[in-house]
Amino acid sequence: MQTMDIDKDTYANKPRKKDYIGVTFSGWQKFESSWYYLSTEKKSWTESRQDCLKRGAHLVIINSKKEQEFIHKWSGCLDIYLGFHDTNTEGVWEWINDGALGQSSAPGTTYWRDGEPNDEHQIEDCAHISKKVSDPLKSWNDVPCTTTLHWMCEKTPSTL
Repeated sequence: MQTMDIDKDTYANKPRKKDYIGVTFSGWQKFESSWYYLSTEKKSWTESRQDCLKRGAHLVIINSKKEQEFIHKWSGCLDIYLGFHDTNTEGVWEWINDGALGQSSAPGTTYWRDGEPNDEHQIEDCAHISKKVSDPLKSWNDVPCTTTLHWMCEKTPSTL
């Protein structure tokens, strides 16, 4: 049986999750065909992305309304980074995928808060789910990529 390497002190007392192929992921949550890891600390967007890559995952990519609602609920009261940014071209938002730029399977679907993205002070290039609003379908906000937030990693079937 395979086990994912994670911080054993943080998750020593957490129950283990199993998927249908018998791979155990301690500290991860399964939803549909992907596994999700919610950070317990805060980092910049770039540091968060690097953490996910070290875990063999990527920052979460939203592919459906159901996934957006799951992530909003599972992240509790935490603001979390998404794998969505406009660092290459201002106003052109792109998804990351396994360390490379890509698109979600629902590329035109976004869940921005009213008035977002607004690139306040021309420095907000990274997206996160904000818990300042309760509606999961209007919870994205843009922030400076240097802002320290929690993040969520996603492992898809192709990266298991």
